[in-house]
Amino acid sequence: MKDDNTLAKSVYFDYDLDGVPSDKVLALYEVMLTSRLIEEKMLSLLRQGKISKWFSGIGQEAISASASVGMHSDEFILPMHRNLGVFVGRNLPLDRLFAQWLGKPEGYTKGRDRSFHFGTTEHNIVGMISHLGPQLAVADGIALKHALAKENKAVLVFTGEGGTSEGDFHEALNVAAVWQLPVVFVIENNGYGLSTPASKQYRCEKLSDRGLGYGIPSFSIEGNNVIEVFKHITYHGQRCRDGKGPVLLECNTFRMRGHEEASGVKYVPQHHFDEWSVKDPLSNYELFLAECGILTETSIQEKRASIKASIQENWNKAIGYENVQASTSQELQDVYAMHNPASIHPSHETKEMRFVDAISDGLKEAMMNDDNLVIMGQDVGDYGGVFKITDGFVELFGADRVRDTPLCESAILSASLGYSIAGCKSVVEMQFADFVSSGFTAIVNNLAKSYYRWGQAASVVVRMPTGAGVGAGPYHSQSNEGWFTHTAGLKVVFPSSPHDAKGMLLAAISDPNPVMFFEHKALYRSLKDEVPVGYYTTSIDYGAVVQEGSDVTIITYGMGVHWAKEVADVLHCDAHIFDLRSLAPLDYDGIRKAVEATGKVLVLQEDVEIGGIGSDVCRWIGENMFEELDASVRFVSSLQSPVPFHPDLEANYLAKSRLKESLQQLIDY
Repeated sequence: MKDDNTLAKSVYFDYDLDGVPSDKVLALYEVMLTSRLIEEKMLSLLRQGKISKWFSGIGQEAISASASVGMHSDEFILPMHRNLGVFVGRNLPLDRLFAQWLGKPEGYTKGRDRSFHFGTTEHNIVGMISHLGPQLAVADGIALKHALAKENKAVLVFTGEGGTSEGDFHEALNVAAVWQLPVVFVIENNGYGLSTPASKQYRCEKLSDRGLGYGIPSFSIEGNNVIEVFKHITYHGQRCRDGKGPVLLECNTFRMRGHEEASGVKYVPQHHFDEWSVKDPLSNYELFLAECGILTETSIQEKRASIKASIQENWNKAIGYENVQASTSQELQDVYAMHNPASIHPSHETKEMRFVDAISDGLKEAMMNDDNLVIMGQDVGDYGGVFKITDGFVELFGADRVRDTPLCESAILSASLGYSIAGCKSVVEMQFADFVSSGFTAIVNNLAKSYYRWGQAASVVVRMPTGAGVGAGPYHSQSNEGWFTHTAGLKVVFPSSPHDAKGMLLAAISDPNPVMFFEHKALYRSLKDEVPVGYYTTSIDYGAVVQEGSDVTIITYGMGVHWAKEVADVLHCDAHIFDLRSLAPLDYDGIRKAVEATGKVLVLQEDVEIGGIGSDVCRWIGENMFEELDASVRFVSSLQSPVPFHPDLEANYLAKSRLKESLQQLIDY
């Protein structure tokens, strides 16, 4: 035992093994020891420049070990930087773990993400993202599936004391409390968020007090006492499985090294190290087990030697793997989960429907087609949604599947990812597309990237009532599809007719990728169409020719399709109108054919001038079809300003006010 310079001279903690199974007593020790020895190896390799970064959990191993040993093996754990013990306790092959840190193809992210930013559903682990807070509600989504399916399972999710300052922490706890979800929330309070001390993070006496405000049983415990942590996790995990709702555990601990090695520890007073070194979780527990006769000095040395040999063997194996080779085609292919949809043809029977009714009918068909499909959003339940699209759905499908949510876009969007990880599909309604900004991180950094990062599809549809022309002002009228076409990994869909709206919504719901589904509010009750009865799909990967013509080509989408028809009729123009429908990915072949139809092209969008998809369409045409053009490409958009409220100001803002003049100039060219 003497080779460990952090070994306690006497046991600091009172360990009470009563009720702890004998196999767990040693399992906790082995996970902590393996974690410590791996860390020591990695720190040495970091100094040699053989790995690029390391977030040390030395001094905090008791919490991770208790989580991995205390939770059932088929239950999900969502760890963070310093939770190596979760990966060790879940028996991830060490060569693959080391390959991950080396950026090798045999790692869990194919070299695309580093450190512990990965998950593996094979081992029921969901990897963290650097934003920290948004992962908490991912646990809510997994737990929702367990609760609805009555699976008697719990979920455990980690955060740090710094993460509790983020709004996502509070949203996740509130949702879990309101829905009585089986989640064990664990705060690792190690005193510092990078260099910011806890005194600058919160004023309450204990972080566990925050859980009480949400009606959640909450406890502050000694995070370095592995038996105390283990008992809390096993007890409260079972309480969750029994349907008694979530729990919050604040585990007080201390990290003995920097936030990551490059940051150092100069900002930490020495007396903190002195106070916490005697509480080292591994050396205390090891000494206790030796004093109890469970371990001997010989068995300890043998165990250490065996683990070190395994670490070295697997490290040698990992460094022997070939380095990752960049492949542009592979990189682009892995942006989206592969999907070869079966086209479901519409029936010959049709019914006249408004745009809003077609959306509602599509949702209804999807809910009948998939018993696990859940609709989530503010007021979508008994109220039927602000646009009454889900009116009557609670009576048809029940409140469990048509879920009113608290006012917390970020948590619900994060929960939708968790629900997907658990193997189910959800449709999340943004009351207005504008409100999605409150859940931006969940979409662009988690939903969009999870498949590319670690192969986890995010099977989520986000419904986005969008657009101006209804006098709703700056907060309820934006065309914000450009925010998402910029983000690789999202599919962005914008139907312009009731027929397409229903079919494309059903196709989006069947797609395993995250789909931002834009619905123009001004079309909801102003536009009618013959819509097929029953279930059918319309591709969300291709545009469509709305009308053929020979004078000019208008490429547009959404409300722009109807402006194009109207203005072309006024000018007696034989316009070829191509509806993009899918904004990401773009249908380049369809665009090419539309340009070839006339050689004169006008690109029209309701979005503002800069940063919209129309600019990208213009660029692509200019680069790839210059010789097919008989005139320069015209681009018509709304003003580069917020959307005004007054009808006269709004009309001036919208692209339609400039369409006639620009189209006439193109015709006359």
